[in-house]
This record gives sequence, C-alpha cells and structure tokens, in this order.
Amino acid sequence: MLRYNFIYELRILLRSRWIQLLSLLLLLLFGFSAFNGKEKVEKRKVDIAAAKQEVLDTDQSMLKLLDSVERGMAVSASPWTIPTSPMAVANYYPRVVAMDPQPMAFVSTGQADIFTHYVKPTATGDDFALNFTEMTSPVQLLFGSFDLAFVIVYLLPLLIIAFSYNVLSSEKESGSLRLLASQPISIRKWVFQKLILRFFWLSVLVVTTLVLVILIVGIQPLEWSKVFGLLGLALSYMLFWFSLAFLVNLYVGSSAKNAVSLLGLWVVFVLLVPSVLNQLAGTLYPMPSRTLMINEMRERKVEATKRQDEILDNFLRDHPEYAINDSTQTRSFYHNYMASQKVVKEELAPIVNAYETQLKKQQSWSRQLQWTSPAIVVQESLNNLSGTSTADYENYRRQVIAFSESWREHFMSFLYNNTLFKSEDHTNLPQFQYHALGQSGVPKAILILLAMALVLLGLGFAVQGATRQKGILAD
Repeated sequence: MLRYNFIYELRILLRSRWIQLLSLLLLLLFGFSAFNGKEKVEKRKVDIAAAKQEVLDTDQSMLKLLDSVERGMAVSASPWTIPTSPMAVANYYPRVVAMDPQPMAFVSTGQADIFTHYVKPTATGDDFALNFTEMTSPVQLLFGSFDLAFVIVYLLPLLIIAFSYNVLSSEKESGSLRLLASQPISIRKWVFQKLILRFFWLSVLVVTTLVLVILIVGIQPLEWSKVFGLLGLALSYMLFWFSLAFLVNLYVGSSAKNAVSLLGLWVVFVLLVPSVLNQLAGTLYPMPSRTLMINEMRERKVEATKRQDEILDNFLRDHPEYAINDSTQTRSFYHNYMASQKVVKEELAPIVNAYETQLKKQQSWSRQLQWTSPAIVVQESLNNLSGTSTADYENYRRQVIAFSESWREHFMSFLYNNTLFKSEDHTNLPQFQYHALGQSGVPKAILILLAMALVLLGLGFAVQGATRQKGILAD
C-alpha cells in the first residue's frame, strides 16, 4: 500500500504541477534572500575595510608629521593635533574596533541591522555610549530584512500549509473517501503516508535548492558543518508544520476550515507568541530609563569638572605609577580630565550595571520560554549560526569596552610621566582582534523541534475516540 501511495502521490503532484511550482518558487525565494543577505555582508565588509584603510592613511600622515617634528622642521598643524602629544594620538588617530562578519552571516541578518559593526574608541570618548550604540534606521526596523532566515521561518510554513491543508478533505469533498475506506488500511495511516511523502518531496526540493544557492553564494569548505546544521534546522521545522497539518487534517472538517485553522496557528506560533513573550519580558523586567541615565551621567560630569584638582590629587595618590615625575609635572587639561573620567565611570557603574542586569533578565526569561514557539527556536538558532544574535553583539560590546580601556591606559602612562610620543612608539599601539563566540546551539534546537513534531504526531494517532464516532477514520 505504501508503494502504491508513493507512485499515486507522485503522479498527482506532477500532474497538478505542484513539484514544478514549488521548485521554481523555492529557487526564487532562497536565491533572492541569499543574494540579499550576501549583499548586506559585502557592504559590511566594505565599510570595515574603508575604515581600516582610513586608519592606515592617517597613520602614514602621522608618521610623516612625527618625522618632521623629530627633525626639528616647522609643521603647519594645530599645536593640539601634533602627534608628539600622546593625547593627540589617542584622540585623532584611533584604531578600528570591528566585528568581522562570520562565514554564515548571509543566512540571517539578526541584530546586524540595528547595531553598528565598528567603532573608533578615543581616550576622551564616552565609553558609556559604546554600551548602547545603535544605528538609527526606522525604515529598516519597520520592514526588516528579506534573508534566508525570513524565508525559512515565515514563508516556508505557508508553503507547507498550501501543500498539505486538504490532503483528507479534498478526498472527502470529491466523494472518493468511501472508496479509500474500503482499502486494507486505516484512513489515519493513509493520511500519515500522504503527508510523509509530501514531506519527503518538499525536503528534497528544499535541500537541493538550499545547497545550490549556497554553492552559488560561495562558502568555505570548513563551514559545511554549519550548512548541515542549517539543513537540519529547516527539515526539523518543516516536520513540525507537517505534523501540525496531520493533526488538523484529522480533527477539522472541510478544506476551508483546515486552511483557516492552519493559518491561525501560523499567526499564533510565528507572530503572536514572540510578540507576547517580548511584551511580558518588558513588563516583568522593565528597563531603567535611558534618558535618566544619560542625564545622571551629565550631572556627574559637571560635578567632577568643578573638583578636578581634588580628583587629580587623589588619583595620583592612588596610582603612584603615574606620579613618577610628579615634582616636575605641569597639570594640563588632560591630566585633570582623564582623572575625572575615571571617577565618573566608577560612580556611574551601579547605574549602568542596573541597566545591563535588567536586559540580561529579559533575555534569559525569553530564552527559557522559546520552546513555546518553533519560530523563536529556529530564528534564534539561525542568528547564532550566522553570528548575528544578541549574544554575539553583547560579546562584541564587551570586547569594545575592554579595548577602549586598554587604549586609554596605554596613553595615560605617557601623559602622567610627561613622555612625548615618538615614531618608534607607533608599532606598540594596541591592536584589536575580534573573537567570535562560535556557539550555534543547533543540535538542541533540532531536538526541541523533533520533540514538538513527535508530540503532534502522537496526538494525531490518539484521536480514535473522537473520530470513531464520525465513522470515517476507524481502523
């Protein structure tokens, strides 16, 4: 019977042109979304490369200027920008602190359309702003990104619904159900076989088109393990929706009701549940006012400015390594400013920590309940796989803050020891190297999706009591 169903189902799909239509549609959707994601990644690489090239150009200008000054030649530059001053180098010749895109970044835009990918920390810059730097793009936030993750999470379930909503109801409405019921197989098993066969053919099309698109886009050989993870996620997600279609085909009646029921479930799992979880996270763990935090930061800076001399005295007493030449030092603006910045940072640390703590609680709460929606599970896994998740940008933010602190500390030793910056010091400038998290969580996500699918299939095979009364699904 299974062999007959396989041949019969294949003929139906070919004659109805479902396979041809799905092949073309999947190729267009996957192709365009992968191309769109690749374009975003390329633009990101170009922006970072341009910023790094700008640093190289300014470094060349700095070295030429230093060489002229060291030779005793006159230079046409403002005194405060001459690189013999360590603070001039720290502020006018910063390094690029970039988050390089990962090989699978074209799959999911994730948080990449919100947060910036490179910054240039300076010694006098406000590193609190680095904690919360975001790109202002309301249009981008409104429309989102058409990437592979969007096609898999949002559009692929709709194709499955259109492909499977009337497997049983069409037979019932055409009058052929009684003939099928006379065969030596239960209607339940017959529906299951038809949906499994459709899942098989759609899986072949999805895997083929995805692999073809990825080959065209281009990927490094070592990254094929992540490609297999992507395919596993897509197939597990598809199995969930086919299992849901199996349950709806058995429980609901007409084709119209099946379609409405499945579309309603799509709205619940893909749109409603993620929105509700997001709103509940904000309600249970409300974020402190960012405006109040910024105002508090400004007030503390004003107070620190008024007592800079006192702050500097305390700072030099607490840090004797910066007071080696204290007897010959002349206190400049930067001596007072850098010391006061440290005090402001220490005083504002509790406020910033409160902001970060609430944010972490929101994210932790959302992660614990992500199993309530397969769409959240897949989206988060694809973001992790692409290196564009919230955790990835949090990791980048921490590295930015650590580098900005090391950059500042590097020049403070020059400043408080009244040491001039020389040409040979250029090679010792701190350099940044981004370290990715490298954690995808794909196996766990696949297990969650498979467990959901098995639960739905179990419910489908447990409908004997309700369906036996209708007289059409009895074993």
